[in-house]
This record gives sequence, structure tokens and C-alpha cells, in this order.
Amino acid sequence: MTDWSLTLSAPAKINLYLGVHTERDDRGYHRVDSLMAAVSLSDTVTVTPAQALTVQTVPASDFPMQKNTAYRAAIAMAEHYGREANICVTIEKRIPLCAGLGGPSTDAAAVIVALAELWGIDRTDPVLDDIARGIGADVPFFLHASPAFYVGGGDVLATEYPALPATPVVLVKPREASVSTIEAYRRFDEAPVPADEPGAIASALRAGDAETAYALIHNNLGVISAQMEPQIQTVLDWLRKQDGTVAVDVCGSGACSFAICGTAAMAERLADAAQQNGWWSCATEFIPNTVRIEGLISDQFLWHTTEIFVTIVELTGCGSVW
Repeated sequence: MTDWSLTLSAPAKINLYLGVHTERDDRGYHRVDSLMAAVSLSDTVTVTPAQALTVQTVPASDFPMQKNTAYRAAIAMAEHYGREANICVTIEKRIPLCAGLGGPSTDAAAVIVALAELWGIDRTDPVLDDIARGIGADVPFFLHASPAFYVGGGDVLATEYPALPATPVVLVKPREASVSTIEAYRRFDEAPVPADEPGAIASALRAGDAETAYALIHNNLGVISAQMEPQIQTVLDWLRKQDGTVAVDVCGSGACSFAICGTAAMAERLADAAQQNGWWSCATEFIPNTVRIEGLISDQFLWHTTEIFVTIVELTGCGSVW
């Protein structure tokens, strides 16, 4: 078996706009308009050869492997392309779960990207979007550029926008807080919260006007989440009272909230203060990429490198190490 190792960066996301509507599509899913942007907080996903498909997380989790989105993504890729996904996937988790940051989705997308790379499949192949969509609504976003607007069930790419500046963002999540997305949608159906129209924020992003876009951030599902989990509202109120925050809202359905900050120092200060309050927190920033291959190491590559070195030594007579 050839030894190789493929390492990928799998970033988190926040919703600059999330509009949930009462209408449903043919699948029974709510119509969702979702404008997402990636941030630098990332999981690291490493893929290596194995006798059979395995997925492990660091730190370890007792969550059933077969239900892990990364495992499901590998199975879906193998079934579609008629290949065997004999790989070991190791996920170094930094993105908190039950946060609305897309952690499981970005990990699944990383596996799709990894197998596409290993099997010689073009990352822009629409089939990959279809496979991603079958894993979860947010997964397709992590195959494309950031920011981007998704429609349908929040899983169909409509528009990609110019990259945002590396604007500082602070993420804050009460450690024990979680929100069931299914329950949040059920409560939304009982008492729908109207969504703002996305046209204005979309136009601002299209024009590259990040400042105006930040002033138009909106999430009508976040209102429901804050009602379900009072700690979310506590965090939102706290963030809105802080000097230097440009915009504050809930990440997806929660339980993490975010604040766009005027400076990186302000984001760091707020993260420190939030941790003093007993909350999980992280200072981060917007990035233009989603899942990215960081490196591929193989014994074949190392063998070729050694061969080139030997040839140079033979031609030059130089025996120095480089």
C-alpha cells in the first residue's frame, strides 16, 4: 500500500443573512435563503490510507462513527463513483458542536474534497454539490468560495460575491447551551418570524461594500433560538453593550453568537472577557476560502525528491545536505 497523507483545513462559517420562510419545497424542507461567510476558525482533517473506512475525532467522541457526517460523505462518494473509500479520516476538532458554525458540514465537505483530489475528480463538478446536499444543507457552501448566497433549502448556490476583507469577528457560545434545529423550525412554524428581504445586503456584497453589508446582517431563526435558550439572549445582550462591535447576531440556529468588530484587538479583548464569563469564545476573521487542501505527502513524492537529489550530487559532485 502506498503511504500518503492528505491534510485539509475545514473552516467554520457564520450567516450574514438567514431568512427562513413558511413555504416548503418538494422535499418538505422550508424555503431558506442563506448568505454565509467563512471564518479562520478551522478543524484540521487528515486523510490517510486504510484497510477500511474509519473516522476518528481528536478529542475522541462516543458519537457513533457511522452517523458522523464525514463518514456519510465518504460512503456517498464511494457509492456514486463505484470506488472504495478505504481511508482513515482524523478530525482535529476546534469548531464547537451545536453552535451553528457548520462544524459537521465543513468536515463532510473536507472528505468530499479529499476523495475528489485522490480520485482525480474536478472540484467544480456539479455532482459533488449533489452529494454534499444529500449530507446536509450547509455542506455545498464549503465546496465553493466565500461569501456566497444559497437558496432552495439553503443548499443551492445562487451567487458568489467578492471576498470580504479580513474583518475581525468574535464568536461566543455558552458552554452548555444547545439548540435543536428541528425544534427551532417546529417553533418557527407555530409562530413564524418574518424575514427581512435579502436584496439590500446582497447588493452591498455585490458592490464590495462590506461596511453596508454588516449593517444589514439578519437572522430570523436566531430570534426563535434565543427564545428557546435564554443563555443565547444573554450573550447577545452582552455583545451589543460592548464598545467596538459593528454587528451582532446568532450563528445559524445557535447556540453560538458572533460580533463583527472594528479591530482585531477588540475581538481579542471580547474573547478574553467572554471566557472570563465562563463562555467558550474565539477571536477570528473572515477568509475568502472554504475547505482547502493544505498538503499532500506521499512516499512517491519523497522517492522522486531523493532521486533528484542523487542526480544533482552526481552531476555537481557536491555532497552537501540541502
